[in-house]
Amino acid sequence: MLTVTGLTKRYGATLAADRVSVSIEPGSFVGVIGRSGAGKSTLLRMINRLVDPSEGSIAFAGVDVSAVRGRELRAWRRRCAMIFQQFNLVGRLDVLTNVMMGRLGHMAGWRAMSRLWHPEDRLIALAALERMDIGGLAAQRADQLSGGQQQRVAICRALVQEPDIILADEPVASLDPRNTKVVMDELHRINRQFGITVLCNLHSLDLAHAYCDRLVGMAQGRVVFDDVPAALTEGVARDLYGLEAAEVLGGHPAPAPHGFAHADAQAATQIA
Repeated sequence: MLTVTGLTKRYGATLAADRVSVSIEPGSFVGVIGRSGAGKSTLLRMINRLVDPSEGSIAFAGVDVSAVRGRELRAWRRRCAMIFQQFNLVGRLDVLTNVMMGRLGHMAGWRAMSRLWHPEDRLIALAALERMDIGGLAAQRADQLSGGQQQRVAICRALVQEPDIILADEPVASLDPRNTKVVMDELHRINRQFGITVLCNLHSLDLAHAYCDRLVGMAQGRVVFDDVPAALTEGVARDLYGLEAAEVLGGHPAPAPHGFAHADAQAATQIA
């Protein structure tokens, strides 16, 4: 269980997060929704400890991870992987090396500094790339890939950390519809097959409804909605998004996660 209690982040007089409290069940797929500037990214970055909270606590499995430092902090970041909107790959390095960076938390410091990879780590990284159907790109420079390919590499890097939690900060904001579906399908598959908790910032309510078990809505740094997607009415969405509501409510329903359409078709046949 991941438990966030009274989490607050101040930047001078600005409150980026205001007494956020939320609990995330193991193995769940939770979407964090809200307009730009609502505090979604700040929340995920505080959980990963990329940003230190001004107040409040973050606990995982009974451990106060908001207080850890040094080796314990590195261990927490290994267990709590991040996927960023802008991929955060090292463009001049090849794809395989970028993915191998996710194994650094499993290595001795001197070996990590020298990038002396174990053969087993290389096999784990290659298997992740094959899983994402980009094994053939292993030797290619990361900055030569398309946006969708780069985000799949970033997912592979997170997966090889063998994390308990994946924090995805607007992972599809820079992608076209096809690559959006590929990336969201893979996050959903990782969540279901490996039981890895996924906490995902999303702007699109269509995607939130299609992929998430639960939604946490934020406005002005506060949690103002916390329920299943079916409970998110149009009125609540307008309260969350204000002037942006027309944009997030105006799309067509997102495609079901991979395999769902087939299962629905089978169910319909059986009912008939």
